[in-house]
Amino acid sequence: MDDDDWLADTRTSYDTVADSYADLVRGFLAQAPYERAAFALFADLVRAAGDGPVADVGCGPGRITAHLHDLGLDAFGIDLSPGMIDVARRDHPGLRFEVGSMTDLDLDDGSIAGLVAWYSLIHIPDDTIGAVLAQFRRVLRPGGPLLLGFHVGDETTLKTQGYGGHPMKIHVHRRQPAQLAALLHDAGFTVEAQTTVVSPESRLGGIVFARRQPGRPHQP
Repeated sequence: MDDDDWLADTRTSYDTVADSYADLVRGFLAQAPYERAAFALFADLVRAAGDGPVADVGCGPGRITAHLHDLGLDAFGIDLSPGMIDVARRDHPGLRFEVGSMTDLDLDDGSIAGLVAWYSLIHIPDDTIGAVLAQFRRVLRPGGPLLLGFHVGDETTLKTQGYGGHPMKIHVHRRQPAQLAALLHDAGFTVEAQTTVVSPESRLGGIVFARRQPGRPHQP
């Protein structure tokens, strides 16, 4: 499958389920104290690094963008799915949301103070994730914090039916924290903390904090 195929399938799938997905996840953070603590820590790290705009990449219906805004950050959301962006703008009319792909972010180099990708890397194939992390590094300021949430595991599954019983065609890639840490190192990040949690988001979720290194990324 080439890039256009999986991107198109992901976009169409989330356009199809946008409303039902938003209804499902709307209350997740209220039931997730450890994840709320992670976002609070991320907000502190952004402020300690000088503050500035923060990108929620793969923002879906915008609930994480809104939570970051409530924590005092200048947060905006980016998502591949126009349907998701429509829902985000409807539910959070005071915030900025844009259609875009994490494979080719329409952001200037070093233009953001922090970046969150919350369960949005799970659809990125193994042969593309390194390039996506390189995009994250490119747009972050040196020293800018990165917060990732993801499903922990070793398997890839094809999801053909989703939220509200609607048809979908997306691959879900589960990864180990050590695997993701190695990918981040190669992309020019320093991993500062990692943990696993059980929450409404995932039967076993991973959380990783990293920071953009100055200088050139590691060359394997």
